[in-house]
Amino acid sequence: MAASTITLRPSAVDIAHTAAAAMPSAVSTRPLVGILGVVTGAGLVTLAGRLLSLGLADLRGHIGISVDDGAWLDSAFNASLMFIGPFTVYLGGLLGPRRVLLFAAGLFTVTSAFLPLIHSYSLLVVALMVAGMSSGTFYPLTLTFALRNIPLRYLPFTIALYAVFVDGGVNIAPSLYGWYRDYLSWHWMFWTSAVIAPVMMICICYGIPPLPPRKKSGPVPSFIGFLYLSLGLALIFAALQQGQRLDWWRSGVFNAWFWSGSFFLLCSLVRRLLGPNPLVALPYLWNWNTVLLGCLLFWFRLTLCTTIILIPQSLAIRGFQADEIGPAIIWSALPLLPVAFIAALLLLRNLDPRLLFAGGLTCTAFTCWVCSEYSTAWAAQNFYRTELLTGVGQAFAFIGLVGCIVLQAIFSGGLARPEWTLTFSAFFHVIRLFGGTAGAIYMGHFIAVRERLHSNLLGLHVSAGNWITDQNIRAMTAGVYAKSAGMANAGARAIDLLAARVRLQAYSLSLIDGFLLIAWSCVCALILVALLRRSPLRYGHLSAMQRIPGAGKGSNR
Repeated sequence: MAASTITLRPSAVDIAHTAAAAMPSAVSTRPLVGILGVVTGAGLVTLAGRLLSLGLADLRGHIGISVDDGAWLDSAFNASLMFIGPFTVYLGGLLGPRRVLLFAAGLFTVTSAFLPLIHSYSLLVVALMVAGMSSGTFYPLTLTFALRNIPLRYLPFTIALYAVFVDGGVNIAPSLYGWYRDYLSWHWMFWTSAVIAPVMMICICYGIPPLPPRKKSGPVPSFIGFLYLSLGLALIFAALQQGQRLDWWRSGVFNAWFWSGSFFLLCSLVRRLLGPNPLVALPYLWNWNTVLLGCLLFWFRLTLCTTIILIPQSLAIRGFQADEIGPAIIWSALPLLPVAFIAALLLLRNLDPRLLFAGGLTCTAFTCWVCSEYSTAWAAQNFYRTELLTGVGQAFAFIGLVGCIVLQAIFSGGLARPEWTLTFSAFFHVIRLFGGTAGAIYMGHFIAVRERLHSNLLGLHVSAGNWITDQNIRAMTAGVYAKSAGMANAGARAIDLLAARVRLQAYSLSLIDGFLLIAWSCVCALILVALLRRSPLRYGHLSAMQRIPGAGKGSNR
């Protein structure tokens, strides 16, 4: 095979040299400590949101509210995360990431410390909104700071650390909450954040240098435009999260929230057209790979429903509690650190992150196909091997996806202007939040629809007069007769038990359909991965272009 020569366009080489020159080449403790702080924040907000959803029942009992009222607690926190996401672009560009993160982390610490002590429902909703808005600043500023402060040769390890903190926060939450409830108190689902957030503040204080005072020249950033956009996204987000419970378009509350949010989004668009904002560069996002990576991030969040929804619910219908479900989920967190380290080394060896992403999706699809053999006899031990493989697949897919996003930011010129970096980070933050919620909402709706379908299909074979049905009812009647108030009561209880058995089987079949849906969604995502354009250079090339201080002249790398 003849040797082939790769000819790069001058623009790609120029961009690579500019990126290498713009990012620091020396490894000092300050940037690394800052990276640790912002990555810890990204993992902390993930863990806090997951613990809140797991402990919602205990929180409802503590306040003494109904299931319907309790459903708004989770929405208050998550909608606040969505509200502050775009607004963080305004705050970060105006005040700098250091000031925003220190204030937000301090406010989040105080709020998390007092949350378990609140007994008023209204005050609890307000406190969760404050916690959501303060912690919601962590995510958008993580990628912004990492891109501008970490040496290129250490960027893959930063991505790996980011994946470990974020993905690990999701997977260890059930075991952590179960341990809290059994040995400490459910209060620790909030106090965990109050303990970790100060450590994050210390890292940020020593790792992120303060920005110089911002010059007053140029157009003034639009506060109102960001407010319209954030309100619109938050209202639509809350409406979608409550849609299944409110019965979608048949609910006046859903319609009011959805169309109010749409109106605010329209107002933000009109405001943007009438007066351009110097902190927002929407045309910069109009790029083939940027749009495609946004779609892939949205799609990838759906695949996380395997460990967030399907496996916990497949065990919960058997009566398992959080401490019994946790051991099955935590197996997906065990391989995160070694797999992330291996993935970072592969990226430095010039492996295309698209291949890493595709390999992770393939692994996830295979594990979902194996889990589709699920039956009601399965226990947590049946998921150990598949969850271990799921952890490997999700880690490779997550690191590959983030690796593609970072390369896209570099080669699309995202480091050339601060507003481009802020816009890029906020775009993917909004996609991440919407993707996770939309995936969970769709999966819940899908399971509910499939459960009704399977109940109807199974009900066709369970009818009075059918000898199999009558024989089962007679056998169960005889079994419960000793503890019933007469034969009529025993017969009614037997019919209820038969109906519960049909519901259990119908729900199990709907979960199997959910596993198959995730598997096929991974196959569809692989098609989108194939459509991604190759980056001009990879991480190994970029790190080699960056000059290492103290390297001798004889060094070839």
